[in-house]
Amino acid sequence: MQPSMFNVRVPLAEIADGDDVFLMNTFTDAQVIVSRDVAGLLDRLTSDAEGGFTSEEQSALATLSEHGFVVSDRQTERGRVEAFFRDVREDTEQLRVTVLTTLQCNFACDYCFQGDHGDYNKFADKMTLETAGRVAEWIEERLDMVAPESFVLTLFGGEPLLNLPVAYYLSERLWNACTARGVRMLVNVITNGLLLTPEVVDRLAPFGLNGVKITLDGDHDTHNRMRPLRGGQGTFDKIIDNVRRVAGKTRISIGGNFDQTSVDSYPALLDFLHGQEFADKLNRVAFKPIIREPKPQPPKGPKGLIPLTAVAGDGRPLNGTCMTSAGAGTSICDNCNFLDEKMAFLRDETKKRGFATSDGVHMGPCEIHRRHAHTIGPDGSLYACPGFTGDKQQSTGHIDGRHDEGRTRAATQFEVLAAWKECNDCAFIPVCAGGCSVAAHTEQGSMHRPNCHKTSFEAGVVSLARDAARELATVN
Repeated sequence: MQPSMFNVRVPLAEIADGDDVFLMNTFTDAQVIVSRDVAGLLDRLTSDAEGGFTSEEQSALATLSEHGFVVSDRQTERGRVEAFFRDVREDTEQLRVTVLTTLQCNFACDYCFQGDHGDYNKFADKMTLETAGRVAEWIEERLDMVAPESFVLTLFGGEPLLNLPVAYYLSERLWNACTARGVRMLVNVITNGLLLTPEVVDRLAPFGLNGVKITLDGDHDTHNRMRPLRGGQGTFDKIIDNVRRVAGKTRISIGGNFDQTSVDSYPALLDFLHGQEFADKLNRVAFKPIIREPKPQPPKGPKGLIPLTAVAGDGRPLNGTCMTSAGAGTSICDNCNFLDEKMAFLRDETKKRGFATSDGVHMGPCEIHRRHAHTIGPDGSLYACPGFTGDKQQSTGHIDGRHDEGRTRAATQFEVLAAWKECNDCAFIPVCAGGCSVAAHTEQGSMHRPNCHKTSFEAGVVSLARDAARELATVN
């Protein structure tokens, strides 16, 4: 017997009253509070013979073993991890498709790597109803092939509500297709919120509308600086008014993108949201760091780093997905410790206001590791995740079945994606899977290398421990 490599612990004396220890196993998701003596048994397993334990200690070890804290040997445990990722990849319980209805946008966010703020609406791709028909056929074929229990359609962009005919068409047609097959369907919308109206929600509601995610980048003034209209006008007040009008009709999630200049405004945003009449209607509030395009520094760029923003022959940035997508965009992460620290701070501040948020631990594996999760661009190109839609070289196929060397090569790369294998015995492999592949591709030049934010996960475990300690104190 030996301790699992996926054990993490937090002595409660470091964060709360008491001398106990919070234990978590990230593979089994077991979370317990035990005495220091019980936690110490795990340390003794590395040096004591199994026969050196008292009957009471052996009973405690048996309980720890039941929850995955103790394993027979490391080789067997690694085999289970391999099987876990195989199961994740081949799971057929749910078919997930993200459709970019358009790459056009009515905002001019300062961090958007689409970049062409002046005439982007004129040139960015927009899905036609004809293409939407072929998209629906492709999805219907997958429904028959996979036979999932549920189907999730996510409408995204650009700004997906700039192409309402396609959004309505796909939702209604695929709802009918799922109903005929006995498949439960859910529709999610990721929008900047400016065009969100009760009429839009009412139109989508009969077709399984599950929720809407809206982005607010800080308090009133900060958001208006970060996410203005193309003419420079602020958008905060209009978005809040739209949220107020649709709250109660569907689940609303609030997201936000922060950097060093904006992060300190988020407590004020949280206070504002907490004071609104729709506060109890917010399903989730969660924030993430902005991922920015690296900019060369005169007279040359950062040593060893190559900006990876692809450009077309005329010098324009290639069309890409909106950066409100988790992991989308490009960056050189030279402030990782700052980001990890601020992520933990914002999680705590969000929970203090009574909003549900991410716990900072249960973050993956994400859709890129799932065979039956797809992203479809406005032209019908297929991608492994939304974060790669800005790079046609990473297209894994097309809904019309066309094959070419580039798409075949890209599809092969994603088939063998397993950056976590370079993470050795890191305890967070099951919930991290090696980190964001888009960020690794951009920052390190290879999606097959880990993109590590271990300190952020460690902060998440501390937060879980603190919550568990509070709950235990309440019970006692």
